[in-house]
Amino acid sequence: MRSAPGADAQEGRRAVAWPGVLQRGRLLTRFSHHHVVVFLLTFFSYSLLHASRKTFSNVKVSISKQWTPSAWNTSTELPAETWSSNRLFPSTEEATLFLGTLDTIFLFSYAVGLFISGIVGDRLNLRWVLSFGMCSSALVVFVFGTLTEWLHFYNKWFYCGLWIVNGLLQSTGWPCVVAVMGNWFGKAGRGVVFGLWSACASVGNILGACLASSVLQYGYEYAFLVTASVQFAGGIVIFFGLLVSPEEIGLLGIEREENLEEDSHRPLINAENEDEYEPSYSIPKASDVPHVKAISFGQACCLPGVIPYSLAYACLKLVNYSFFFWLPFYLSNNFGWKEAEADKLSIWYDVGGIVGGTLQGFISDVLQRRAPVLALSLLLAVGSLVEYSRSPNNKSINALLMAVTGFFIGGPSNMISSAISADLGRQELIQGSSEALATVTGIVDGTGSIGAAVGQYLVSLIQDNLGWMWVFYFFILMTSCTILFISPLIAREVASLVRRRQAHALRE
Repeated sequence: MRSAPGADAQEGRRAVAWPGVLQRGRLLTRFSHHHVVVFLLTFFSYSLLHASRKTFSNVKVSISKQWTPSAWNTSTELPAETWSSNRLFPSTEEATLFLGTLDTIFLFSYAVGLFISGIVGDRLNLRWVLSFGMCSSALVVFVFGTLTEWLHFYNKWFYCGLWIVNGLLQSTGWPCVVAVMGNWFGKAGRGVVFGLWSACASVGNILGACLASSVLQYGYEYAFLVTASVQFAGGIVIFFGLLVSPEEIGLLGIEREENLEEDSHRPLINAENEDEYEPSYSIPKASDVPHVKAISFGQACCLPGVIPYSLAYACLKLVNYSFFFWLPFYLSNNFGWKEAEADKLSIWYDVGGIVGGTLQGFISDVLQRRAPVLALSLLLAVGSLVEYSRSPNNKSINALLMAVTGFFIGGPSNMISSAISADLGRQELIQGSSEALATVTGIVDGTGSIGAAVGQYLVSLIQDNLGWMWVFYFFILMTSCTILFISPLIAREVASLVRRRQAHALRE
Protein backbone atom coordinates (compact mmCIF):
# COMPACT_ATOMS: atom_id res chain seq x y z
CA MET A 1 0.00 0.00 0.00
CA ARG A 2 3.03 2.24 0.16
CA SER A 3 4.28 3.53 -3.17
CA ALA A 4 7.83 4.33 -4.21
CA PRO A 5 9.01 7.84 -3.28
CA GLY A 6 9.40 8.92 -6.88
CA ALA A 7 5.84 7.93 -7.69
CA ASP A 8 4.62 9.77 -4.61
CA ALA A 9 6.45 12.93 -5.60
CA GLN A 10 4.81 12.78 -9.02
CA GLU A 11 1.48 12.13 -7.34
CA GLY A 12 2.08 15.26 -5.27
CA ARG A 13 1.83 17.29 -8.47
CA ARG A 14 -1.80 16.23 -8.71
CA ALA A 15 -2.54 16.51 -4.98
CA VAL A 16 -1.64 20.11 -4.29
CA ALA A 17 -4.76 22.10 -5.10
CA TRP A 18 -8.46 21.85 -4.53
CA PRO A 19 -10.91 21.37 -7.40
CA GLY A 20 -11.44 24.70 -9.06
CA VAL A 21 -7.87 25.94 -8.74
CA LEU A 22 -6.45 26.53 -12.21
CA GLN A 23 -2.76 25.83 -12.57
CA ARG A 24 -0.77 25.64 -15.82
CA GLY A 25 -4.00 25.67 -17.83
CA ARG A 26 -5.68 22.63 -16.28
CA LEU A 27 -7.79 21.77 -13.25
CA LEU A 28 -5.99 19.84 -10.57
CA THR A 29 -7.64 17.42 -8.21
CA ARG A 30 -6.75 17.41 -4.55
CA PHE A 31 -7.35 13.76 -3.86
CA SER A 32 -4.69 11.21 -4.74
CA HIS A 33 -4.98 7.46 -4.39
CA HIS A 34 -3.31 7.86 -0.99
CA HIS A 35 -6.30 9.87 0.23
CA VAL A 36 -8.64 7.09 -0.88
CA VAL A 37 -6.55 4.42 0.87
CA VAL A 38 -6.35 6.45 4.08
CA PHE A 39 -10.10 7.12 3.96
CA LEU A 40 -10.90 3.42 3.55
CA LEU A 41 -8.38 2.11 6.09
CA THR A 42 -9.42 4.51 8.85
CA PHE A 43 -13.09 3.98 7.97
CA PHE A 44 -12.97 0.21 8.27
CA SER A 45 -10.61 0.16 11.25
CA TYR A 46 -13.12 2.08 13.36
CA SER A 47 -16.00 0.11 11.84
CA LEU A 48 -14.41 -3.07 13.19
CA LEU A 49 -13.98 -1.55 16.65
CA HIS A 50 -17.66 -0.59 16.68
CA ALA A 51 -18.70 -4.00 15.35
CA SER A 52 -17.20 -5.69 18.40
CA ARG A 53 -19.05 -3.26 20.69
CA LYS A 54 -22.31 -3.81 18.83
CA THR A 55 -21.95 -7.57 19.28
CA PHE A 56 -22.32 -7.16 23.03
CA SER A 57 -25.54 -5.17 22.69
CA ASN A 58 -26.92 -7.64 20.14
CA VAL A 59 -26.49 -10.70 22.36
CA LYS A 60 -27.73 -9.22 25.63
CA VAL A 61 -30.87 -11.33 25.62
CA SER A 62 -28.86 -14.54 25.11
CA ILE A 63 -26.34 -13.57 27.80
CA SER A 64 -29.13 -12.70 30.21
CA LYS A 65 -30.70 -16.13 29.68
CA GLN A 66 -27.36 -17.86 30.12
CA TRP A 67 -26.67 -16.06 33.38
CA THR A 68 -30.15 -16.81 34.79
CA PRO A 69 -30.96 -20.46 33.92
CA SER A 70 -34.70 -20.95 34.17
CA ALA A 71 -36.21 -23.30 36.72
CA TRP A 72 -38.36 -24.78 34.01
CA ASN A 73 -35.38 -26.02 32.01
CA THR A 74 -36.11 -29.73 31.61
CA SER A 75 -32.84 -30.84 30.05
CA THR A 76 -31.85 -34.31 31.20
CA GLU A 77 -28.33 -34.11 29.87
CA LEU A 78 -26.96 -32.03 32.75
CA PRO A 79 -27.71 -32.22 36.47
CA ALA A 80 -29.26 -29.33 38.37
CA GLU A 81 -25.94 -28.50 40.04
CA THR A 82 -24.40 -27.77 36.65
CA TRP A 83 -27.28 -25.49 35.64
CA SER A 84 -26.95 -23.51 38.87
CA SER A 85 -23.16 -23.17 38.54
CA ASN A 86 -23.48 -20.33 36.03
CA ARG A 87 -26.46 -18.74 37.72
CA LEU A 88 -25.05 -15.30 38.40
CA PHE A 89 -28.45 -13.69 39.06
CA PRO A 90 -31.76 -14.86 40.50
CA SER A 91 -33.80 -13.00 37.85
CA THR A 92 -33.48 -11.56 34.37
CA GLU A 93 -34.18 -8.09 35.80
CA GLU A 94 -31.02 -8.23 37.89
CA ALA A 95 -29.08 -9.61 34.94
CA THR A 96 -30.34 -6.71 32.81
CA LEU A 97 -29.23 -4.24 35.46
CA PHE A 98 -25.76 -5.80 35.51
CA LEU A 99 -25.56 -5.59 31.71
CA GLY A 100 -26.33 -1.88 32.05
CA THR A 101 -23.59 -1.66 34.68
CA LEU A 102 -21.14 -3.28 32.25
CA ASP A 103 -22.07 -0.66 29.64
CA THR A 104 -21.41 2.05 32.21
CA ILE A 105 -18.09 0.52 33.25
CA PHE A 106 -17.01 0.24 29.62
CA LEU A 107 -17.93 3.83 28.81
CA PHE A 108 -16.27 5.27 31.92
CA SER A 109 -13.01 3.46 31.16
CA TYR A 110 -13.44 4.38 27.50
CA ALA A 111 -13.86 8.05 28.47
CA VAL A 112 -10.75 8.01 30.66
CA GLY A 113 -8.86 6.24 27.89
CA LEU A 114 -9.91 8.86 25.33
CA PHE A 115 -8.31 11.66 27.32
CA ILE A 116 -5.11 9.60 27.60
CA SER A 117 -5.14 8.26 24.03
CA GLY A 118 -5.55 11.72 22.55
CA ILE A 119 -2.42 12.93 24.35
CA VAL A 120 -0.48 9.76 23.49
CA GLY A 121 -1.62 9.89 19.86
CA ASP A 122 -0.21 13.40 19.43
CA ARG A 123 3.16 12.24 20.75
CA LEU A 124 3.61 8.74 19.30
CA ASN A 125 3.08 7.23 15.87
CA LEU A 126 -0.68 7.10 15.29
CA ARG A 127 -0.40 3.89 13.27
CA TRP A 128 1.29 2.04 16.13
CA VAL A 129 -1.23 3.23 18.71
CA LEU A 130 -4.24 2.35 16.54
CA SER A 131 -2.94 -1.09 15.59
CA PHE A 132 -2.05 -1.95 19.17
CA GLY A 133 -5.49 -0.91 20.40
CA MET A 134 -7.33 -2.96 17.75
CA CYS A 135 -5.37 -6.19 18.27
CA SER A 136 -5.34 -6.00 22.06
CA SER A 137 -9.05 -5.18 22.25
CA ALA A 138 -9.84 -8.14 19.98
CA LEU A 139 -8.04 -10.48 22.40
CA VAL A 140 -9.97 -9.09 25.38
CA VAL A 141 -13.31 -9.47 23.56
CA PHE A 142 -12.40 -13.08 22.71
CA VAL A 143 -11.66 -13.86 26.37
CA PHE A 144 -14.80 -12.06 27.61
CA GLY A 145 -17.37 -13.61 25.30
CA THR A 146 -15.86 -16.80 23.93
CA LEU A 147 -13.21 -18.27 26.20
CA THR A 148 -15.24 -17.83 29.40
CA GLU A 149 -18.19 -19.63 27.81
CA TRP A 150 -16.05 -22.47 26.47
CA LEU A 151 -14.53 -22.94 29.94
CA HIS A 152 -17.90 -22.38 31.67
CA PHE A 153 -16.26 -19.77 33.84
CA TYR A 154 -18.72 -17.12 35.07
CA ASN A 155 -17.62 -14.38 37.45
CA LYS A 156 -19.01 -10.86 37.75
CA TRP A 157 -15.75 -9.28 38.88
CA PHE A 158 -13.81 -10.93 36.08
CA TYR A 159 -16.31 -9.60 33.53
CA CYS A 160 -16.03 -6.11 35.00
CA GLY A 161 -12.23 -6.20 34.91
CA LEU A 162 -12.14 -7.34 31.29
CA TRP A 163 -14.61 -4.65 30.23
CA ILE A 164 -12.56 -1.93 31.93
CA VAL A 165 -9.48 -3.05 29.98
CA ASN A 166 -11.51 -3.27 26.77
CA GLY A 167 -12.75 0.29 27.22
CA LEU A 168 -9.19 1.58 27.67
CA LEU A 169 -7.95 -0.27 24.59
CA GLN A 170 -10.90 0.69 22.38
CA SER A 171 -10.34 4.34 23.25
CA THR A 172 -7.21 4.38 21.10
CA GLY A 173 -9.37 4.20 17.98
CA TRP A 174 -11.32 7.43 17.55
CA PRO A 175 -8.64 10.06 18.40
CA CYS A 176 -6.16 8.29 16.12
CA VAL A 177 -8.42 7.89 13.08
CA VAL A 178 -9.74 11.47 13.34
CA ALA A 179 -6.18 12.78 13.63
CA VAL A 180 -5.07 10.78 10.58
CA MET A 181 -8.06 12.02 8.58
CA GLY A 182 -7.36 15.58 9.72
CA ASN A 183 -3.78 15.22 8.48
CA TRP A 184 -4.97 14.25 4.99
CA PHE A 185 -8.15 16.31 4.46
CA GLY A 186 -8.32 20.10 4.83
CA LYS A 187 -11.09 22.30 6.14
CA ALA A 188 -12.69 23.05 2.77
CA GLY A 189 -15.15 20.23 2.13
CA ARG A 190 -14.43 18.70 5.54
CA GLY A 191 -18.12 18.61 6.46
CA VAL A 192 -19.19 16.32 3.64
CA VAL A 193 -15.97 14.24 3.66
CA PHE A 194 -16.10 13.70 7.43
CA GLY A 195 -19.88 13.37 7.31
CA LEU A 196 -19.55 10.46 4.90
CA TRP A 197 -16.51 9.07 6.71
CA SER A 198 -18.13 9.26 10.17
CA ALA A 199 -20.62 6.68 8.93
CA CYS A 200 -17.87 4.23 9.94
CA ALA A 201 -19.48 3.85 13.37
CA SER A 202 -22.89 3.14 11.86
CA VAL A 203 -21.40 0.75 9.30
CA GLY A 204 -19.64 -0.98 12.19
CA ASN A 205 -22.96 -1.28 14.02
CA ILE A 206 -24.55 -2.81 10.92
CA LEU A 207 -21.60 -5.14 10.43
CA GLY A 208 -21.69 -6.20 14.07
CA ALA A 209 -25.44 -6.83 13.93
CA CYS A 210 -25.13 -8.91 10.76
CA LEU A 211 -22.19 -10.94 12.06
CA ALA A 212 -23.85 -11.56 15.42
CA SER A 213 -27.24 -12.55 13.99
CA SER A 214 -25.62 -14.88 11.44
CA VAL A 215 -23.97 -17.09 14.07
CA LEU A 216 -26.19 -16.47 17.11
CA GLN A 217 -28.01 -19.75 16.53
CA TYR A 218 -24.79 -21.58 17.46
CA GLY A 219 -24.35 -19.63 20.69
CA TYR A 220 -23.47 -16.08 21.65
CA GLU A 221 -19.81 -17.05 22.14
CA TYR A 222 -19.43 -17.48 18.39
CA ALA A 223 -20.67 -13.95 17.78
CA PHE A 224 -17.80 -12.66 19.93
CA LEU A 225 -15.36 -15.06 18.22
CA VAL A 226 -16.17 -13.86 14.69
CA THR A 227 -16.01 -10.12 15.41
CA ALA A 228 -12.84 -10.45 17.52
CA SER A 229 -11.10 -12.40 14.74
CA VAL A 230 -12.02 -9.86 12.07
CA GLN A 231 -10.92 -6.97 14.29
CA PHE A 232 -7.55 -8.58 15.03
CA ALA A 233 -6.93 -9.07 11.30
CA GLY A 234 -7.85 -5.43 10.71
CA GLY A 235 -5.28 -4.31 13.26
CA ILE A 236 -2.56 -6.19 11.38
CA VAL A 237 -3.59 -4.52 8.11
CA ILE A 238 -3.46 -1.08 9.76
CA PHE A 239 0.04 -1.70 11.11
CA PHE A 240 1.47 -2.50 7.69
CA GLY A 241 -0.67 -0.28 5.46
CA LEU A 242 -1.69 3.04 7.05
CA LEU A 243 0.07 6.32 6.23
CA VAL A 244 -0.60 8.79 9.03
CA SER A 245 0.28 11.98 7.12
CA PRO A 246 1.23 13.19 3.61
CA GLU A 247 4.67 14.19 4.84
CA GLU A 248 5.58 10.51 5.30
CA ILE A 249 5.78 10.11 1.52
CA GLY A 250 6.93 13.61 0.59
CA LEU A 251 3.57 15.24 -0.18
CA LEU A 252 2.60 18.69 1.07
CA GLY A 253 0.94 18.78 4.48
CA ILE A 254 -2.57 20.11 4.90
CA GLU A 255 -1.51 23.39 6.51
CA ARG A 256 1.01 24.14 3.73
CA GLU A 257 -1.63 23.39 1.10
CA GLU A 258 -4.19 25.61 2.80
CA ASN A 259 -1.66 28.45 2.96
CA LEU A 260 -1.24 28.13 -0.79
CA GLU A 261 -5.00 28.15 -1.24
CA GLU A 262 -5.35 31.54 0.44
CA ASP A 263 -4.26 33.11 -2.83
CA SER A 264 -6.58 30.96 -4.95
CA HIS A 265 -8.64 33.98 -6.01
CA ARG A 266 -5.54 35.46 -7.66
CA PRO A 267 -3.67 33.92 -10.60
CA LEU A 268 -1.04 31.56 -9.23
CA ILE A 269 1.37 32.69 -11.97
CA ASN A 270 1.47 35.29 -14.68
CA ALA A 271 0.58 33.98 -18.12
CA GLU A 272 3.73 35.36 -19.67
CA ASN A 273 5.91 33.59 -17.09
CA GLU A 274 4.10 30.30 -17.33
CA ASP A 275 6.97 28.45 -18.96
CA GLU A 276 9.36 29.57 -16.24
CA TYR A 277 7.18 28.12 -13.47
CA GLU A 278 8.30 24.77 -12.16
CA PRO A 279 7.26 23.92 -8.61
CA SER A 280 9.51 21.82 -6.43
CA TYR A 281 8.22 18.53 -5.13
CA SER A 282 11.38 17.18 -3.63
CA ILE A 283 10.86 14.74 -0.80
CA PRO A 284 12.01 16.22 2.49
CA LYS A 285 14.53 14.40 4.60
CA ALA A 286 13.50 13.40 8.10
CA SER A 287 15.87 16.02 9.52
CA ASP A 288 14.26 18.71 7.36
CA VAL A 289 10.76 18.15 8.71
CA PRO A 290 10.29 20.48 11.69
CA HIS A 291 9.21 18.85 14.90
CA VAL A 292 5.97 20.40 16.07
CA LYS A 293 5.43 20.52 19.79
CA ALA A 294 2.10 19.10 20.95
CA ILE A 295 -0.02 21.44 23.07
CA SER A 296 -0.94 20.54 26.63
CA PHE A 297 -4.28 19.16 27.81
CA GLY A 298 -5.14 22.44 29.54
CA GLN A 299 -4.33 24.50 26.46
CA ALA A 300 -6.54 22.24 24.36
CA CYS A 301 -9.46 22.67 26.79
CA CYS A 302 -9.12 26.46 26.56
CA LEU A 303 -9.45 26.55 22.78
CA PRO A 304 -12.64 28.35 21.63
CA GLY A 305 -15.61 26.01 21.29
CA VAL A 306 -14.00 22.94 22.87
CA ILE A 307 -15.84 23.09 26.22
CA PRO A 308 -19.34 23.96 24.81
CA TYR A 309 -19.16 21.23 22.19
CA SER A 310 -17.77 18.74 24.73
CA LEU A 311 -20.66 19.34 27.13
CA ALA A 312 -23.18 19.22 24.30
CA TYR A 313 -21.69 15.97 23.08
CA ALA A 314 -21.95 14.48 26.58
CA CYS A 315 -25.73 14.86 26.37
CA LEU A 316 -26.06 13.85 22.74
CA LYS A 317 -23.79 10.81 22.97
CA LEU A 318 -25.83 9.66 25.96
CA VAL A 319 -28.89 9.46 23.70
CA ASN A 320 -27.05 8.08 20.68
CA TYR A 321 -25.26 5.36 22.65
CA SER A 322 -28.44 4.43 24.49
CA PHE A 323 -29.92 3.53 21.13
CA PHE A 324 -26.67 1.77 20.27
CA PHE A 325 -26.60 -0.34 23.45
CA TRP A 326 -30.29 -0.84 24.17
CA LEU A 327 -32.25 -0.72 20.89
CA PRO A 328 -32.16 -4.48 20.12
CA PHE A 329 -33.05 -5.26 23.74
CA TYR A 330 -35.88 -2.69 23.68
CA LEU A 331 -37.37 -4.15 20.51
CA SER A 332 -37.21 -7.69 21.88
CA ASN A 333 -38.38 -6.75 25.36
CA ASN A 334 -41.11 -4.24 24.48
CA PHE A 335 -42.59 -5.84 21.35
CA GLY A 336 -41.72 -9.50 21.95
CA TRP A 337 -39.82 -9.83 18.66
CA LYS A 338 -37.14 -12.50 18.27
CA GLU A 339 -33.61 -11.41 19.15
CA ALA A 340 -32.22 -12.02 15.65
CA GLU A 341 -35.08 -10.03 14.11
CA ALA A 342 -34.55 -7.17 16.57
CA ASP A 343 -30.81 -7.13 15.72
CA LYS A 344 -31.51 -6.77 12.01
CA LEU A 345 -34.25 -4.17 12.49
CA SER A 346 -31.98 -1.99 14.65
CA ILE A 347 -29.81 -1.46 11.56
CA TRP A 348 -32.26 1.19 10.33
CA TYR A 349 -31.21 3.58 13.09
CA ASP A 350 -27.65 3.44 11.77
CA VAL A 351 -28.83 3.87 8.18
CA GLY A 352 -30.54 7.10 9.23
CA GLY A 353 -27.35 8.23 10.99
CA ILE A 354 -25.26 7.62 7.88
CA VAL A 355 -27.54 9.66 5.64
CA GLY A 356 -27.98 12.36 8.29
CA GLY A 357 -24.27 12.81 8.96
CA THR A 358 -23.41 13.06 5.25
CA LEU A 359 -26.26 15.40 4.26
CA GLN A 360 -25.89 17.67 7.27
CA GLY A 361 -22.13 17.82 6.75
CA PHE A 362 -22.69 18.88 3.14
CA ILE A 363 -25.15 21.61 4.18
CA SER A 364 -22.73 22.90 6.83
CA ASP A 365 -20.01 23.11 4.16
CA VAL A 366 -22.30 25.15 1.91
CA LEU A 367 -23.22 27.51 4.76
CA GLN A 368 -19.67 27.42 6.14
CA ARG A 369 -21.27 27.11 9.58
CA ARG A 370 -21.86 23.99 11.69
CA ALA A 371 -23.93 25.11 14.71
CA PRO A 372 -27.13 26.26 12.91
CA VAL A 373 -27.35 22.92 11.08
CA LEU A 374 -26.94 21.08 14.37
CA ALA A 375 -29.61 23.21 16.05
CA LEU A 376 -32.25 22.54 13.40
CA SER A 377 -31.53 18.82 13.37
CA LEU A 378 -31.70 18.54 17.15
CA LEU A 379 -35.00 20.43 17.30
CA LEU A 380 -36.45 17.95 14.83
CA ALA A 381 -34.88 15.13 16.85
CA VAL A 382 -37.13 16.00 19.79
CA GLY A 383 -40.20 15.49 17.60
CA SER A 384 -38.85 12.24 16.17
CA LEU A 385 -38.24 10.88 19.70
CA VAL A 386 -41.83 11.64 20.64
CA GLU A 387 -43.11 9.84 17.55
CA TYR A 388 -40.82 6.83 17.98
CA SER A 389 -41.86 6.37 21.60
CA ARG A 390 -45.41 5.86 20.30
CA SER A 391 -44.45 3.44 17.53
CA PRO A 392 -47.02 0.64 17.06
CA ASN A 393 -46.19 -3.06 17.06
CA ASN A 394 -45.46 -2.95 13.33
CA LYS A 395 -41.96 -3.63 12.02
CA SER A 396 -42.24 -1.47 8.88
CA ILE A 397 -43.51 1.61 10.72
CA ASN A 398 -40.99 1.06 13.51
CA ALA A 399 -38.12 0.83 11.02
CA LEU A 400 -39.22 4.05 9.29
CA LEU A 401 -39.50 6.01 12.55
CA MET A 402 -36.20 4.49 13.69
CA ALA A 403 -34.43 5.71 10.54
CA VAL A 404 -35.86 9.22 10.95
CA THR A 405 -34.72 9.29 14.59
CA GLY A 406 -31.25 8.11 13.55
CA PHE A 407 -31.12 10.85 10.90
CA PHE A 408 -31.74 13.65 13.42
CA ILE A 409 -29.74 12.21 16.35
CA GLY A 410 -27.02 10.09 14.75
CA GLY A 411 -26.28 12.75 12.12
CA PRO A 412 -25.40 15.55 14.59
CA SER A 413 -23.53 13.08 16.77
CA ASN A 414 -21.36 12.05 13.83
CA MET A 415 -20.72 15.67 12.88
CA ILE A 416 -19.61 16.77 16.38
CA SER A 417 -17.33 13.78 16.88
CA SER A 418 -15.62 14.07 13.48
CA ALA A 419 -15.84 17.27 11.38
CA ILE A 420 -16.32 19.66 14.30
CA SER A 421 -13.57 17.98 16.35
CA ALA A 422 -11.23 18.31 13.37
CA ASP A 423 -12.20 22.00 13.01
CA LEU A 424 -11.53 22.62 16.71
CA GLY A 425 -8.18 20.81 16.56
CA ARG A 426 -6.91 22.88 13.61
CA GLN A 427 -7.97 26.39 14.56
CA GLU A 428 -5.95 29.44 13.52
CA LEU A 429 -4.90 29.95 17.15
CA ILE A 430 -2.78 26.79 17.03
CA GLN A 431 -1.38 27.04 13.52
CA GLY A 432 2.10 26.92 14.97
CA SER A 433 1.31 23.82 17.03
CA SER A 434 -0.78 21.57 14.85
CA GLU A 435 -0.20 18.51 17.03
CA ALA A 436 -3.47 19.09 18.89
CA LEU A 437 -5.98 17.20 16.80
CA ALA A 438 -5.92 13.89 18.67
CA THR A 439 -5.91 15.70 22.03
CA VAL A 440 -8.95 17.84 21.16
CA THR A 441 -10.76 14.82 19.71
CA GLY A 442 -10.03 12.91 22.90
CA ILE A 443 -11.44 15.73 25.03
CA VAL A 444 -14.66 16.02 23.01
CA ASP A 445 -15.26 12.29 22.68
CA GLY A 446 -14.05 11.59 26.21
CA THR A 447 -16.50 14.07 27.72
CA GLY A 448 -19.21 12.59 25.52
CA SER A 449 -18.38 9.11 26.76
CA ILE A 450 -18.65 10.21 30.39
CA GLY A 451 -22.19 11.40 29.67
CA ALA A 452 -22.94 8.18 27.80
CA ALA A 453 -21.56 6.10 30.67
CA VAL A 454 -23.81 7.75 33.23
CA GLY A 455 -26.70 7.46 30.80
CA GLN A 456 -26.45 3.69 30.33
CA TYR A 457 -26.87 3.05 34.04
CA LEU A 458 -29.72 5.57 34.23
CA VAL A 459 -31.48 3.96 31.27
CA SER A 460 -31.49 0.55 32.95
CA LEU A 461 -32.58 2.12 36.25
CA ILE A 462 -35.38 4.21 34.70
CA GLN A 463 -36.62 1.31 32.59
CA ASP A 464 -36.66 -1.04 35.55
CA ASN A 465 -38.62 1.35 37.81
CA LEU A 466 -40.70 3.53 35.48
CA GLY A 467 -40.83 1.82 32.09
CA TRP A 468 -39.66 2.60 28.56
CA MET A 469 -41.80 5.69 28.07
CA TRP A 470 -39.89 7.52 30.80
CA VAL A 471 -36.65 6.50 29.11
CA PHE A 472 -37.80 8.42 26.04
CA TYR A 473 -38.70 11.44 28.19
CA PHE A 474 -35.14 11.29 29.49
CA PHE A 475 -33.80 11.24 25.91
CA ILE A 476 -35.87 14.33 25.04
CA LEU A 477 -34.46 16.17 28.07
CA MET A 478 -30.87 15.32 27.11
CA THR A 479 -31.41 16.38 23.48
CA SER A 480 -32.76 19.72 24.71
CA CYS A 481 -29.69 20.16 26.91
CA THR A 482 -27.49 19.59 23.87
CA ILE A 483 -29.09 22.58 22.16
CA LEU A 484 -28.73 24.63 25.32
CA PHE A 485 -24.97 24.09 25.64
CA ILE A 486 -24.22 25.23 22.09
CA SER A 487 -26.84 28.01 22.05
CA PRO A 488 -24.20 30.80 22.30
CA LEU A 489 -22.38 29.33 19.30
CA ILE A 490 -25.67 28.97 17.44
CA ALA A 491 -26.57 32.62 18.06
CA ARG A 492 -23.10 33.79 16.99
CA GLU A 493 -23.07 31.77 13.77
CA VAL A 494 -26.64 32.67 12.82
CA ALA A 495 -25.80 36.36 13.31
CA SER A 496 -22.72 35.87 11.14
CA LEU A 497 -24.85 34.30 8.39
CA VAL A 498 -27.31 37.21 8.54
CA ARG A 499 -24.50 39.78 8.29
CA ARG A 500 -22.97 37.94 5.36
CA ARG A 501 -26.33 37.83 3.58
CA GLN A 502 -26.89 41.55 4.19
CA ALA A 503 -23.43 42.38 2.89
CA HIS A 504 -24.09 40.30 -0.22
CA ALA A 505 -27.41 42.09 -0.77
CA LEU A 506 -25.73 45.50 -0.48
CA ARG A 507 -23.08 44.54 -3.06
CA GLU A 508 -25.81 43.60 -5.52
